[in-house]
Amino acid sequence: MKSITILKSRFNSQGGAEKYARCLADALHKKGCQVTVLTTETTGTFPYEVINHKLRSLTSLGKVLEFDAFCQKYIKRHPTDIVFGHDRNTFQTHLRAGSGVHRSFLKHRKLSEPRWLCFRHKCNPLHATLLNIEKKGFEHPDLKVLFANSNLVKNEILTHYNIAPEKIEVIHNGVEWADWQQSFDAWPTQKREDRFEFLFLGSNFERKGLAPLLAALRKLRGDFHLSVVGKDKNQRKFEQLATGLPVSFYGPQQDVRPFLQIADSLVIPSFYDPFANVTTEALAMGLFVVSSKTNGGSEVLSSENGAIIEDDLTAALEIALTQPKTVESALKIRQSIKHLDFATNLNTYIEKCLSPTS
Repeated sequence: MKSITILKSRFNSQGGAEKYARCLADALHKKGCQVTVLTTETTGTFPYEVINHKLRSLTSLGKVLEFDAFCQKYIKRHPTDIVFGHDRNTFQTHLRAGSGVHRSFLKHRKLSEPRWLCFRHKCNPLHATLLNIEKKGFEHPDLKVLFANSNLVKNEILTHYNIAPEKIEVIHNGVEWADWQQSFDAWPTQKREDRFEFLFLGSNFERKGLAPLLAALRKLRGDFHLSVVGKDKNQRKFEQLATGLPVSFYGPQQDVRPFLQIADSLVIPSFYDPFANVTTEALAMGLFVVSSKTNGGSEVLSSENGAIIEDDLTAALEIALTQPKTVESALKIRQSIKHLDFATNLNTYIEKCLSPTS
């Protein structure tokens, strides 16, 4: 059976990328593979080897360079059949680009930030370093498979980097579809019927598009309410933008399922999301999803389970208002992404990794 080295700077239970790395390591180990994980931060005990490198660097730039240098040195001394990267490293044989394309991220963020801040980012050596590592990793001749979580990301990679298209495998993000069954079954007891409930989930409100959402709500007619769940250091600014609107701010929450239970529609107007996990989470809870085209998760939407924002966000919200959550509609929306159950999703990764051609 194959030997596999997994590269993940943070190997814990926080975040979508961390979840994928841990679940993939667990699954490969159960398949009989010899698994080694290289990381700088972890919790818990594991049935396979986890090497926790203690970073000496204090800056973000230093940490990125130090972790990559540690990984490359270890790989050279301890070669394995597969090197599976989950971050930005200069070499791996298999790579999951869960965070998308940094070059595209910098391009998209210009839409939501003032010019002086974009100039500061351009002069920041961290971004130049990430772009350099990204280019080396994507274009490395020994890279066999690059996993993208959306066609949006695949097309961005092909636009900016010299890589054979056949190396790129698109696997949309999965969701704990079966595990959420109980929470889904309970939503009718939590939902209030006197108004339409919009939900906004995510941190970094600027990039996630909360400002244009609030502006669009001012043009919307009907009895509705918006719940904002997430963290932002400038929350007071957005609270002022929401003055006079039926909007409530709840801050970050460890468990978002209660909010998904009471909502009719999730709105994801983000300027850039390789694939927002909340897309499939909301669909698994039976919500109608309104999403920007620059969220890779919009690729799993259809007219039956969501609306994609074209030029007018208010128009997309008006479509959502005609789709209040009912027992029948929620079940239909949930069934639309049954194929994205996380267990099935994970097996696809394993099959692609352990395939003789990979």
